[in-house]
Amino acid sequence: MKFGQDQLIGSKPLPDGTLSRVARLAARFRTGKATVGVVGMGYVGQPLAITAHRKGFRVIGFDIDPDRVAALNRGRSGIRTIPDSRIADMVKGGMFRASADLDEVGDADVVTICVPTPLNKYREPDLSHVRRTADAIAAALRPDQLIVLESTTYPGCTAQVVKPMLEASGLRVGTDVFLAYSPEREDPGSKFKTSEIPKVVGADDAGSRTLAEAFYGRLVDRVVPVMNTATAEAVKLSENIFRCVNIALVNELKHIFEHMGIDIWEVIEAAATKPFGYMPFYPGPGLGGHCVPIDPFYLSWKAREHEVPARFIELAGEINTAEPHHVIAALASALSSHRQLSLSGSRILLVGIAYKRNVDDLRESPALTIFRQLEARGAAVDYYDPWVSVIPETRENPQLTGRRSVEWKPERFDQEFDAALIVTDHDGVDYKALADSVDLVVDTRNAMRDVAGGSCSIVKA
Repeated sequence: MKFGQDQLIGSKPLPDGTLSRVARLAARFRTGKATVGVVGMGYVGQPLAITAHRKGFRVIGFDIDPDRVAALNRGRSGIRTIPDSRIADMVKGGMFRASADLDEVGDADVVTICVPTPLNKYREPDLSHVRRTADAIAAALRPDQLIVLESTTYPGCTAQVVKPMLEASGLRVGTDVFLAYSPEREDPGSKFKTSEIPKVVGADDAGSRTLAEAFYGRLVDRVVPVMNTATAEAVKLSENIFRCVNIALVNELKHIFEHMGIDIWEVIEAAATKPFGYMPFYPGPGLGGHCVPIDPFYLSWKAREHEVPARFIELAGEINTAEPHHVIAALASALSSHRQLSLSGSRILLVGIAYKRNVDDLRESPALTIFRQLEARGAAVDYYDPWVSVIPETRENPQLTGRRSVEWKPERFDQEFDAALIVTDHDGVDYKALADSVDLVVDTRNAMRDVAGGSCSIVKA
């Protein structure tokens, strides 16, 4: 859908001076003759920087971590799903550099904000990274720049938080500088390239919206414009709340069907043969990643401000948050019935600790919760993950910092572990060898579906 200037909320026809500067900057975006600044060179920022570079833009990658900046300038991504060669080629070509100095954002024509937006201990939005970034950008802001927030947030954040901070510079959004919201849609480890994923863009004035469409129109195959920034923010939340609610539903169905002796995985496989009216979602040990476990709480928090209940969303969050407890209970029950052991004193191998298969991302991983709670129950726990050799420092699980993956030597597992708990089903793991080496495997991902148990007891959880 295309909107004219008169259809934009709060928009007015652009003055001739502003119209001409928008036209000039839009032309530079459409031809790639501009400099792009990406603030936050993590799982979202790096793919965006790589795509912008491929489309001919000069790119500056900003990050507050000096070690990450140094690694990027040496041609190393630091992310397993992003080959070092991609960064090295960018550095070698002279069209990319990384910097920890946000005073340099004035060198960029468009600045994208790709910083974390976690929850605080009260499950409320933590915008500290966004605020610090916006404050730093405002200090270096100059006329004729486009600022785009890509970080996930609640409807109204761009207009109510970022815009006033930018305008504290004395420059007016929509006249001197421009502001838009375009939610990131990265899926680490996915088969989709950034350029193949349609980009939603929203802005609250005509000039900002024109520039955002021109910039992203150069980067991706399809731009999806929406009425304003709040709508674009709501799109992102809706996408991930949809996943959260459906995963909660299938987790609840798993527990119900388990009591009836019905295999939820077989149910889903059969139901998915219906060519309409059904989309498969799969149960698991809990939600992880940078979006799905967090986004529902952003909207339910904002809904309370408007005195609107979000019961369905909050219930889904409660179900998914409780799932690690169900996994631990299933493991305890399996140890008791199959090995005549209690959880306390048992030796447990967690197989997979990343939040999903084939990534090295630990953000909000349910495996960390399970790890911590098993040790609190008296179990001796180790983990194996071919993607995560060592657990980095995390705010939520400081006691796990520095723990290292055991070597994959299944011939020794029967002497070292009483049970294995599959939390993340990475490809390339020899699950048959795992079943041959331990007496009990508790599987939360259906990874053992094609493995004959033999002397090993395989329990789905």
